[in-house]
Amino acid sequence: MRFGYRKACLEHDTGSRHPETADRLRAIRRGLSKRHGVEYREGRLAERDAIEAVHDAEYVENIETFCADGGGTWDADTVAVEETWEAARASAGLACWAVDESIDGADGRDTPFSIGRPPGHHAEHDEAMGFCFFNNAAVAAQQAIDSGDVDSAVIFDWDVHHGNGTQDIFYDSDDVLYASIHERGLFPGTGDILETGGQSARKTTLNVPLPGGSGDVEYTAAVEELLGPALERFDPDLFVVSAGFDAHHHDPISRMCVSTEGYGHLTKRARELADRHDAPLSFVLEGGYGLDALADSVGMVHEVFDGRDPIEPDGDVNSKAKRVIDDVRDAHEL
Repeated sequence: MRFGYRKACLEHDTGSRHPETADRLRAIRRGLSKRHGVEYREGRLAERDAIEAVHDAEYVENIETFCADGGGTWDADTVAVEETWEAARASAGLACWAVDESIDGADGRDTPFSIGRPPGHHAEHDEAMGFCFFNNAAVAAQQAIDSGDVDSAVIFDWDVHHGNGTQDIFYDSDDVLYASIHERGLFPGTGDILETGGQSARKTTLNVPLPGGSGDVEYTAAVEELLGPALERFDPDLFVVSAGFDAHHHDPISRMCVSTEGYGHLTKRARELADRHDAPLSFVLEGGYGLDALADSVGMVHEVFDGRDPIEPDGDVNSKAKRVIDDVRDAHEL
């Protein structure tokens, strides 16, 4: 794979006790150094116009001023320093790089994966939260649509937390399908089954709030029984994965049980779905806070594109998750 990485993303200093630190990127790069075929690209800083296409201009100005004044605590979870402004633009720019590369034909072993930070999927139209300032995947997808390169996009979010920001930005947009598989009841408390899109965008938000303890079998069932049929109806021109790895069974802040091999299978299924719709595919890093699990999981994504065929999960979907999947199917008439 080609990985987007920019050193400026390390300068966003959240403090030694914060779960979202520069050590996440360092761990990923250490893990990838042991694998074959890894390439890095620096990308570019996101242009202000691209950021303001999904974020309120006054909000963007407030973030710039907040950082220029030395940063501080934006909310209980979201902190900044002076360097955060450049890091946030770099992270959004790397997502734009990944999407652009995929549209330009990078696939197979050249499939792009942006490993920027701060992450983005909690950043709403006019608010930072949940470690996030700019919604990286949203900036990239909207820029591709605005440029005329594609008419529609799917953002598939497999982070353990619901991407309230991505949903907020695209809730009334009929050209972006936002699909999230997340842990029910976890921060930020959004992502209910009946949140399916605004008046002009019905059935373009697909939320699958699985119960704690769900793992490879349940995630695979959600992709095959819900995401696949939803994409058949939507038929996207672009496929972006908001790739958080905090549903891993060794992650410290969730109760989910996805394995490293399970992330490989999710990657394989995403690739198959993108190929089925002839949609360029790219990955944008979100969460993941157990450093070894994060590094191993990103490495697994890379290995799938380097020829590894991950083991298919075996077993039955647990009864609570099955009820969720059935309810989502009914809500979306799939």
